Amino acid sequence: MLPAAAGDASHGPPLVAILGPTASGKSALGLALAEQLGGEILCCDSMQVYRGMNIGTAKATASERAAIPHHLLDVVAPDEQFDAAAWAGAAGDLIVQMRGRGKLPILVGGTGLYYRALIKGLFEAPKSDPAIRARHQAEAGALGIPALHERLRLIDPEAAAKILTGDLVRISRALEVYEQTGTPISELRRQKAMTTPRRRVFAIILDFSLASLRTAIAARVDAMMAAGFLDEVKALREAGYAGARSMQALGYKQLGQYLDGALGLEAAVAEVKTATAAYARRQRTWFRREEAQMRAFEPLVPEALVHLLGGWLAPD
Repeated sequence: MLPAAAGDASHGPPLVAILGPTASGKSALGLALAEQLGGEILCCDSMQVYRGMNIGTAKATASERAAIPHHLLDVVAPDEQFDAAAWAGAAGDLIVQMRGRGKLPILVGGTGLYYRALIKGLFEAPKSDPAIRARHQAEAGALGIPALHERLRLIDPEAAAKILTGDLVRISRALEVYEQTGTPISELRRQKAMTTPRRRVFAIILDFSLASLRTAIAARVDAMMAAGFLDEVKALREAGYAGARSMQALGYKQLGQYLDGALGLEAAVAEVKTATAAYARRQRTWFRREEAQMRAFEPLVPEALVHLLGGWLAPD
């Protein structure tokens, strides 16, 4: 583990965040800390907000919820819209309420955009312009994607440094925002961050190897299937949610393809494991860009972490 330099200048009630890719043990660690530090869990997961999507999203069990309060689970129906801004607003209110009860908010999850919305805020970006994006695609075809990346570097070196030279989608979006507003996207984000409430956060990022994550993911998917994941997908489809956007989530999509006859069950389960591992890889990339007080490359001992956090939580 690598603890960061001391000296958190942020204000407001303390918040502990346990972040990282799927199947890295975030939930178990969050529960252990909550039990020993008098905390409540703030679930930072874009799919656990949907009611009825329980097994496939690895929601806390009824016994876990009875032991430690969990928040921002089962917020909306599977066909309702919910986004990072809505989550961040609700999470901010809950943090204040928890502290009012003398409880430590412990944020647990792997949806990086939701976490960023809470900590840094999300600026109101202009709507996408299909004409601009089509022009960028044509220019990328004629000149190469690196040429557009270089154009972005001259306009906004900060944004360009965070985007791979071959990532046309993100390069195009950054250029598009600049063309629409005349302001670099990194500056717009900075302006939003200045108006977002600052939070005193101890962020722990679990950054385990992909090999270990693949093993954990395979075991988790097998356990989900044994727990009735297929029946859960059937029930949601029978309830009229087959066409909901949420049903394109990991596992729900592939098992839906099995139920539609497009995949055999064994192939569908194998695809769930492969797609989940790919998602975990993207999560690792995302969280490596986030600031953290600690990065762990192997499982943490909760008792040692409790001791460390006790010192951080102690009043000056």
